[in-house]
Amino acid sequence: MAEQSSESRLAGLFSRCSGETRIDLTDVSAEEYNNNMARTNNNKIDGKDLEKALERQNKNFEKMLEQQANVILVAVDERMSRSEEKIKKEIKSEINTLANTLDKFLKRLTDFDDEFQIIKARVGRIEAVLQEKFGLVIN
Repeated sequence: MAEQSSESRLAGLFSRCSGETRIDLTDVSAEEYNNNMARTNNNKIDGKDLEKALERQNKNFEKMLEQQANVILVAVDERMSRSEEKIKKEIKSEINTLANTLDKFLKRLTDFDDEFQIIKARVGRIEAVLQEKFGLVIN
């Protein structure tokens, strides 16, 4: 049977339990144990490293929040644009309806005014005929 390398044997022996690294020492030589402990001690994080890591995490988190906010703002802006277009179309339609109604009203008003002028002219001619033929003056 081929002999396993010390790293592969050690990798199988490590297990993570509640933040501590534990090792089964039954199959590990003193040299392998010392090498492993040296590697474990080199991987410890001090306060400054932890602060740097947390600062990087915070920056990443802030960046992700900013990106998310931008995505939300773009989506809201697009929806608002569509809503604005819909509202503009409705307003234009209402304005056109109002303009048509006003046009019809003004046409009726001018027709009435024209008819009134015609009737006034006829009444004036009738008054002239009554005054000329009968001598009647109507005020």
